[in-house]
Amino acid sequence: MLVSSSAIVLSKVRYQDNDLIIKCLTRDLGVVSYLVKNISVSKKSKNKFAFFQLLNIIDLETNFNPNRSIQYIKDLKIKYSFKSLHTNIYKSSVVMFLSEILSTIIHNEIQDVELFDFIESSLIWYDNSQDSSTFYLIFLMKITNYLGFYPDCTNMHFNYFNLEEGLFENSKNSKYVIRGESLVLFKTILGIKFDSNKLPFIDKMKKKDILNNILIYYKLHVDGFKDPKSLKVLNQIFAD
Repeated sequence: MLVSSSAIVLSKVRYQDNDLIIKCLTRDLGVVSYLVKNISVSKKSKNKFAFFQLLNIIDLETNFNPNRSIQYIKDLKIKYSFKSLHTNIYKSSVVMFLSEILSTIIHNEIQDVELFDFIESSLIWYDNSQDSSTFYLIFLMKITNYLGFYPDCTNMHFNYFNLEEGLFENSKNSKYVIRGESLVLFKTILGIKFDSNKLPFIDKMKKKDILNNILIYYKLHVDGFKDPKSLKVLNQIFAD
């Protein structure tokens, strides 16, 4: 079955000497793995290694066989050429971090157009933004809306956020809660939209506090979720 679809590269691994296995979130088929052969044999190869940088947005054509665990790409092209995502050291660190998380939490081999469109539009916004140091925090919270565990914001005026239940409460009913200044910061992130005229400045220690709480939230709601290996790199980059 010939299928054409946009795709976002979630991960890539070398296979043998000259091949790649790439895991993509496609707009039409959900998560699909592809074998890309002879990636580094010839400079004239149509399957250029640069096409498969993490979180690249591509258009591909494939003879899709639902009985195969790994598919083969017939043709591909870059859908959107990023200007800064892979050249800016801060943004490239965020890309590595988010791709690792997305590769871990998205497994569905079914179409999810809303999820795909959210990730695609968010990455394009980030690429064009000059004021984006809190992007990854906002992104990690917004995407939970598509994964089924976005916080219940009914009582945001309450003094505790229960990370286990995903809601605001007026008393401490769990050992996993956010309160005090950390809660103020968490509420700030929940209230931000990417199309805001200006994202708020949050210093590095406060961003680290927010991220730690978000990662705890993921651990409580995503089976088998662990801190990404790239977290250390991200913290080092944003500590400068």
